[in-house]
Amino acid sequence: MEIKQKQRSEIPIQYKWNVTDLYPTINHWRKAIDELKTHTKELREFEGKLTTGEAILACLTKRCITDEVNDVVFLYAYLHKHTDNANPEVLAMADTVDGLESDYNEGAAFIEPEILALDETTLRSFISNTPGLEVYEHYFNNLLRKKAHIPSAEVAELLASASEMADASSNAYDMLAEVDIEFDNITDEDGNSAALTENNYYSTFTKSTDRRVRKDAYEAYFNAYLKQKNTHASLRVSCIEKDIFFAKARKYPSTLDASLHESNIPRAVYENLIATVNEFLPVFHRYNALRKKALMLDEYHVYDRYAPLVREADGKIPYEEAKKLLMEGLAPLGEEYLSILKNGIESGWVDVYESEGKSSGAWAWSEYGVHPFVLLNYGDNFESLSEFAHEMGHAMHSYYKHSTQPYIYEGHTTFTGEVASTVNDALMAKYMLKTATDPKSRIYLLDQHIEQFRGIVFHQTMYAEFEMETHRITEEGEPLTLEVFNKIWRELNIKYNGPDAVIAEQSDFGWVVIPHFFRAFYVYQYATGYSAAMALASRLQSGDSKMREDYLNFLKAGNSDYSIEILKKAGVDMSTPAPIREALKVFESLVDELERCIQLNLIS
Repeated sequence: MEIKQKQRSEIPIQYKWNVTDLYPTINHWRKAIDELKTHTKELREFEGKLTTGEAILACLTKRCITDEVNDVVFLYAYLHKHTDNANPEVLAMADTVDGLESDYNEGAAFIEPEILALDETTLRSFISNTPGLEVYEHYFNNLLRKKAHIPSAEVAELLASASEMADASSNAYDMLAEVDIEFDNITDEDGNSAALTENNYYSTFTKSTDRRVRKDAYEAYFNAYLKQKNTHASLRVSCIEKDIFFAKARKYPSTLDASLHESNIPRAVYENLIATVNEFLPVFHRYNALRKKALMLDEYHVYDRYAPLVREADGKIPYEEAKKLLMEGLAPLGEEYLSILKNGIESGWVDVYESEGKSSGAWAWSEYGVHPFVLLNYGDNFESLSEFAHEMGHAMHSYYKHSTQPYIYEGHTTFTGEVASTVNDALMAKYMLKTATDPKSRIYLLDQHIEQFRGIVFHQTMYAEFEMETHRITEEGEPLTLEVFNKIWRELNIKYNGPDAVIAEQSDFGWVVIPHFFRAFYVYQYATGYSAAMALASRLQSGDSKMREDYLNFLKAGNSDYSIEILKKAGVDMSTPAPIREALKVFESLVDELERCIQLNLIS
């Protein structure tokens, strides 16, 4: 018997997004597109006129209005796309908004160069003497900080017009990974022919207690990508060349500097992360050795990484139970937070289950003036619960900042965004461990908590090293080929996973399944965010009302200050390695406890 994915129509309505909260019908969306075109045209009329405080205020006000319409128009189209990736009509909607956004960005490209053409004394005089313009003071300070890297109006317009073309490699990857990829069916534990998908590979088959199933799924998964190996290598090279082009156009010494400077993140943050995680690699190696011993394996392969250590504790958590656990585990965040969270879950914020054509993974997306939207592919297990908590952390961050900040500061950097989500991860892991009543359940949860560290801290840092090295090679004029990508990935895999892990040939191609590589130097923020979150979660669990207030203020801050400063106000200084080291000490203590369980023969 073949097990197939459900159709979208088979998913009950209470487990789907309520996209009518954006526009009642698609015709309302089309009218909003017309409105966006009008706003964009009106915005262009300010070009060449930003010579007074009043003109600048009017222009920035119009840009915020236009941005807000553009964001929601874009969101509506892409929510449809992510639940029906193979539908030509939906893909056409996405193409439409891609073009509109490119036109809008091109039309708004004059604003910052014109403002920066003013001398700083004049600009600050405008801020002091134009009522309403003082709201933009941090925006202007940040603009002045980046002045040397903001191109002329002519170059800025050219770069903006190239933005859609620059995304070609990323868009092509999405189509390969979401639509064109074809996995061979595998045979599950019960002898059924099962369709392998991006979602069930990670959520189900990698966690099978049957090693044959894990191995078959691993080989089928990577063999499908290997059929496209040269195409993927070409796409990655193109993306890195794009990163270098834009960094050079904005006069940055390197792509890493360009990425970090945008959010005013010191380079030491990136370097401290890699150095500190490398310092703790022996502890990670010990963990892999413990898993090999507990699973009684002669060889520890990549496909053994997610195998459960205890058979009896399968961690089954249905979605309705997950909602209840979420309320209990996140209780340290306070009644206000929980009330908003519960209302959001019950009123169309979350698209819960996997269906044919739906995008894989889990994420949250929110735009100003509308509630957040969370995509899940819920799999009735602890990992899915963790993803649920994680993405609701993103959603609540957006809810708070959008409810507090003016549009100009409605955003946040990924650096702070990943803190909000991983605080929820940490609180849920701590709660589940605390409430585990029998030894086997505790071992299961202990291993899952350690796995969060592995996936978020160790692996994301390994990815950060890979990004840094591949960009460096290209920046120095050396060729990047499929073989070079694979060689770098293999060497990092060996270094990070240690002597007890067998790195099969298929694993050399593992870099291709990381879609985040199409956003330059993005992944390191998962590791820094988790480290900051561990410190914040420990303090929140103490029940200190002042700490809770500081944390909620952190969620409300948006882009009203620099990321490093916002975190400092919440009590965490990420410019030092201390938070990373503190988090990894927690990891070490969890590995120590797991080792004691193995020594006591509690795992079977």
